[in-house]
Amino acid sequence: MKQNITLSLDEQTLQHARLLAAKRKLSVSRLLAEDLAQQVAQDCRYEQAKRQAIAWLGEPGLELGGVYLSREAAHER
Repeated sequence: MKQNITLSLDEQTLQHARLLAAKRKLSVSRLLAEDLAQQVAQDCRYEQAKRQAIAWLGEPGLELGGVYLSREAAHER
């Protein structure tokens, strides 16, 4: 179900939004709705990736650090 919202913009911003929407063959409403939907989806993906990374860090099998190589071992050919 879609809902309408009210948005207040200054005149210059609205004029630029109308031009941008026209270039993309969209209404200003559709332009803003698509942009906001993309931002929400991006935020959801970020939060999901963050939760996954935190879960991986909490796994007991994950070892951070380790043994440093000697200079000779690092440059061994």
